[in-house]
Amino acid sequence: MSEILDKLGECVEAGKVNAKAPFPPHLKGQPGADELCREALAAGVPPEDILNKALIPAMGRIGEKFSRGDAFVPEMLLAARAMSAAMVHMRPFFTSGQVKRKGIVVIGTVTGDLHDIGKNLVAMMIEGAGFEVVDLGVDVKIEKLLAALDKHPGAILGLSALLTTTMANMEKMVASVKQRHPDKVILIGGAPVTREFCEKIGASHYASDPQGAVEYLAKLVA
Repeated sequence: MSEILDKLGECVEAGKVNAKAPFPPHLKGQPGADELCREALAAGVPPEDILNKALIPAMGRIGEKFSRGDAFVPEMLLAARAMSAAMVHMRPFFTSGQVKRKGIVVIGTVTGDLHDIGKNLVAMMIEGAGFEVVDLGVDVKIEKLLAALDKHPGAILGLSALLTTTMANMEKMVASVKQRHPDKVILIGGAPVTREFCEKIGASHYASDPQGAVEYLAKLVA
């Protein structure tokens, strides 16, 4: 069982989605995350072992590489695609309650901002770390955000801004959320965002990259 989990983790880290995927070249023609996750479940490997011993460690490794500058956005996206291929087979176990999520994260790009690559990377990494993600998309209006938080009262909030001009909207959205949910944990990020800005607007934490977001969330639920 450990062998198949090791192979599954290798495929996720390397971005090997399925047997047909040509990338990475050294795994060409071999089963990918899709087939290996299915095979592991069919062999009776507990879903929580697949999550905790293969998927989460693999996404952690690629996240650490990204933080060090040893991996870049394309590699991250490929790893996230491979993880998502495995998660297709895992989701029924989350739905049934057989495997417990670590928590819920509501995430979105702030009003007026249409950039989504950074937000998508963070969302994929968070899901790969065992959280349920409610992705509100881009240009999120405050009404939509508050409605999602009302629906998921225990959720952590993640906000992204990729333009300096939309940082003001992030500040307004944090203020509105705090007014209705004073104790809400709010994680923010994006190219122009800084730790000083996080402190200024009263957000809970600033993450400079996806791995930083995952590490912060892991500490919250530890």
